[in-house]
Amino acid sequence: MRLVKALAPTLSLIVIVLGSILGGLATPTEAASVGAVGALLLAAAKGNFRREQLRDAARSTVRITCMVFMILIGATFFSLVFRGFGGDDAVHQMLTGLGGGLMTTMIVVMLLMFLLGFVLDFIEITFVVVPIVGPVLLAMGADPVWLGIMIAVNLQTSFLTPPFGFSLFYLRGVAPRSIETRQIYRGVAPFIGLQLLALLALALWPGLATWLPSVLLR
Repeated sequence: MRLVKALAPTLSLIVIVLGSILGGLATPTEAASVGAVGALLLAAAKGNFRREQLRDAARSTVRITCMVFMILIGATFFSLVFRGFGGDDAVHQMLTGLGGGLMTTMIVVMLLMFLLGFVLDFIEITFVVVPIVGPVLLAMGADPVWLGIMIAVNLQTSFLTPPFGFSLFYLRGVAPRSIETRQIYRGVAPFIGLQLLALLALALWPGLATWLPSVLLR
């Protein structure tokens, strides 16, 4: 019962947010506001709703939003300049000239994104790399849902790959001083391997990514 009481609020919030999207009641952006209002109601129900907490959350939201928009503006300028100099055509010719069809091109793109995850945040990769390689892969016949899931799973590894993985900073913040940073780096290696196995499974069996959306969107 303690487990149910602990999980019920979080699970209900997840169901409300995802349910509003899948049910066609809200777009993903609108569903974010649904989740925010739901979190406020849960906090108030538990008696943890404080003006100071709301102020800190609002300030943190503004900082993160400004950061994302600055990255988006910079990535937009980069994409425009890149395309103005014919970079997208060069990338298209390079990827299509690899030979081996869509799967070979996907392997190269996935490997590139995985390596970039060591030095770049997933936001930068999404805004800079995906607009360049995405149209090429779609033109080669990649399923949009499958491609999106493949990219998302690949980008999840950037949370764990040193030295800039977000999860590594979180772990470093909560781990005792007796645990060294290099131990954390070694400890996340199996989880990176699991992410790569999931990526391989999606590549071999695309239905893992496309079956449920095809059922929900009939």
